[in-house]
Amino acid sequence: QVQLVESGGGLVQAGGSLRLSCAASGSIFSINAMGWYRQAPGKERELVAVFTSGGSIHYADSVKGRFTISRDNAQNTVSLQMNSLKPEDTAVYYCNADILGGSTWGDYWGQGTQVTVSS
Repeated sequence: QVQLVESGGGLVQAGGSLRLSCAASGSIFSINAMGWYRQAPGKERELVAVFTSGGSIHYADSVKGRFTISRDNAQNTVSLQMNSLKPEDTAVYYCNADILGGSTWGDYWGQGTQVTVSS
């Protein structure tokens, strides 16, 4: 069974940094797109940063220049380095990946990790 497990969330003051990590495990043959989304209270889930299926990187405008996504294909992991954090970055952050497990592709989500930025 394929699963994504995130780690690295927490409480930080504005201007600080956090690093999120996500590891995919289980019967994995291939991973296509892989990235991070977030959902703040009362708001819809939104894209933060992603490695697209074509191999390019896309960032939300709100995090460009502050967040950096990285990926280790050998370890099936994706990370998000978040610098210069702002209170508006407060949200639950979710890892997402398109994974070929067994004979079918699936869209998988992690359980989410809370990031809270205090002013």
